[in-house]
Amino acid sequence: MALILIVDDALLSRSMVKKIVKNLGHSTIEAKDGEEALSKIEQEKPDFVCLDMLIPKLNGIEVLQKLQEENCSIPVVMITADTQETTRQKGLELGAISVLNKPVKAEILKELINNSLNL
Repeated sequence: MALILIVDDALLSRSMVKKIVKNLGHSTIEAKDGEEALSKIEQEKPDFVCLDMLIPKLNGIEVLQKLQEENCSIPVVMITADTQETTRQKGLELGAISVLNKPVKAEILKELINNSLNL
């Protein structure tokens, strides 16, 4: 069982992703902004991160930049309602393993988590 950090400022979005992750048998922790996400990553050492692009304090891109600066190897999937290719490309350049559009499809997220954690 893995520990998955879900970062989104919208409770409904966090709840939807949490349900998918829980159905896979993993534990979850949550953060509602970029600063809280970085703090949880440092303190809790999650195995995987689901990171919304548009969050307060530090946005998803800024969080990815900080993780890259710290040579953090935790797999991160970006989740966004933004469908612009430039946004997607920036997330991938900064180390996200994938960029998913909202609402997240359970099968795709499941495959990304399982592949990243070698399950």
